[in-house]
Amino acid sequence: MSAGAPARAVETVVVGAGQAGLVMSRLLRDAGREHVVLERRSTLGGGWQDRWDAFRLVSPNWTTSVPGFDYRGSEPDGFMPRDEVIDHWRAYAASIAAPVELDTAVTRLRPLDDGRDGFVLDTSRGPIEAREVIVAAGGFQEPRIPAAGAALSARIRQVHSHHYRRADELPRGAVLVVGSGQSGVQLAEELQAAGRIVFLSVGHCGRVPRRYRDRDIFWWLRRLIVDGEAVGTTLPTVDRLPDPRMRFACNPHLSGHGGGHETNLRRFAAEGMRLVGRFEGADGERARFAADLGANLRFADTFFAERLRGLCDTFVERTGIELPPSEEEPFDLEVPEVTELDLAAESISTVLWTSGYRLAFDWIELPIFEDSGMPVHERGVTNVPGLTFLGLPWQRGMGSANLVAVVQDAEYLVEHLAARR
Repeated sequence: MSAGAPARAVETVVVGAGQAGLVMSRLLRDAGREHVVLERRSTLGGGWQDRWDAFRLVSPNWTTSVPGFDYRGSEPDGFMPRDEVIDHWRAYAASIAAPVELDTAVTRLRPLDDGRDGFVLDTSRGPIEAREVIVAAGGFQEPRIPAAGAALSARIRQVHSHHYRRADELPRGAVLVVGSGQSGVQLAEELQAAGRIVFLSVGHCGRVPRRYRDRDIFWWLRRLIVDGEAVGTTLPTVDRLPDPRMRFACNPHLSGHGGGHETNLRRFAAEGMRLVGRFEGADGERARFAADLGANLRFADTFFAERLRGLCDTFVERTGIELPPSEEEPFDLEVPEVTELDLAAESISTVLWTSGYRLAFDWIELPIFEDSGMPVHERGVTNVPGLTFLGLPWQRGMGSANLVAVVQDAEYLVEHLAARR
């Protein structure tokens, strides 16, 4: 379509056809709302297509059940590999006849310039005018590599987890993994299993058990989200965070590999992995780390007890559910602080950055953003009439950016849009 072509009109536009955008599409269809879903990729499957070859869900397969489409496989308590996850969401899109337009990148979102309510979306396939726009692009958009990485020796290959696929694609030698969130601990395990010497730079990330009182941790999260309010044991919501920067904290480390298991950093060290503190900078072949390894390990060890265990136990008490007591087995190992590594002496050939993502909403030309890049909103609703977001970290609570809470967040937005009319 030529640049001067007239804009076509659509009542509601959803930007992004990942799981959040598809759930929203189903709910809009049920509400009788005309809409389209714009997806910049040429294939469906969302960001799952960017995961590494051996990736598996961290949450059990049953968490992929969404409105109008339950999990279809034979292992609800298993953990799907990457390609099955992609197939699942493609099948969902087909089953709900989602009006997805692929290969359609939104390059600009701006208000109508004639005084009417609504927006113009400039896209790679021409402009669209919409009364309402739901940005379902999630919170994992641009791979983030700390600027300090630029000071590393040119000999070192630097790879972000977004671009990592498998161990044998990396140069021979040891690997320094920077970041101990969910991706970091899984990739560190994978590399060690592949015979690599692994150094893991540990950040301020929590740890949760795979199972607590004979239930998977995601069973607990789902029950607290769906039923917790009725008994006064809800998950923390964004308004209760002591510091808004906590919205960008890493996800607690956990794994869906090998049937699902816990990832204890002290056990990693006992099995030969070299742990260091938070990456601070580099000077050629020398990498520097904060002397905070001990503090970060203690934070990981106490995260569940301080943030979630009390809620789980109170939920059991108030609902009368019969569950066995906890059988947690503490594991303690003192790990020495290391504040500097000679990368050449340690035969480190690769730095694998598992340092997360940054929000990238620069295409939205509206004054709604904090300095952090997060839109100012309440439960996804901005102060610009008709503009909402879905799938943001801590959109309402700690489950908003994962599969256990996206449906509730989407339902709230649909109710808001209906009330607006």
